[in-house]
Amino acid sequence: MVDDPADRTVPIAAVTFDAGQTLVELDTELLSARLAERGVVVQAVDLDAALPAAWRRYEQLVAAGAMHPWKQLMGSLLDGALGSSPPERASIIDWLWNEQPRRNLWRRPVPGMIELAGRLAAAGVVVGVISNSEGRLAELFDEIGWHGRFAVIADSGRLGIDKPDSRIFAWTCQQLGVPPAAVVHIGDSRAADVDGAVAAGLRAIWFGPAAQPSRDPRIAVARDAAEVAAALRHWGRAA
Repeated sequence: MVDDPADRTVPIAAVTFDAGQTLVELDTELLSARLAERGVVVQAVDLDAALPAAWRRYEQLVAAGAMHPWKQLMGSLLDGALGSSPPERASIIDWLWNEQPRRNLWRRPVPGMIELAGRLAAAGVVVGVISNSEGRLAELFDEIGWHGRFAVIADSGRLGIDKPDSRIFAWTCQQLGVPPAAVVHIGDSRAADVDGAVAAGLRAIWFGPAAQPSRDPRIAVARDAAEVAAALRHWGRAA
């Protein structure tokens, strides 16, 4: 769904995407297999069921000022999927974190989103990524066949700046060569993506099942790729 129209006097010249839960989502089959390597038996279906609550906890932490609380997310997810804290919980989460640069768990494409990015690029829109990641996002994209799809990849693990810090949005706009008012950022986190982007002068699309309507005309809401495209059309940019 699309909320109240934003000021259309500045045409959209660039669109940036969050990575996790926007372009790629947690591969729970892979996580299940990796946990089995450490003797923890948990099915992907149980991890999927525990994800909404884990993401709500993550969002609360980000809103409270935590920067990229990856381990807390994983702890909440494991506790929810297993019904209790597994033995050696802390060491398992540390191991997953240390393995993340080598075997990124966020690698399952979100339906329709990379195709949307491709259509935007073909239409002359500059596309980029702004992600709170671990420093090897470009390598992950190469691994899954997305090499060269984005003009800029702002990886917080390399830049040392996490969303919602306005500096990561400003750096990205500078690299794209586009003023913030002409950029729309798409992401699943209200605190990190939406509030961060709007504070930096961008428009934002709050993406995913947790997104809630907003009265702010700089913010649209989209549950899937088709609704993202509709929001962009509403702002005058076909995708």
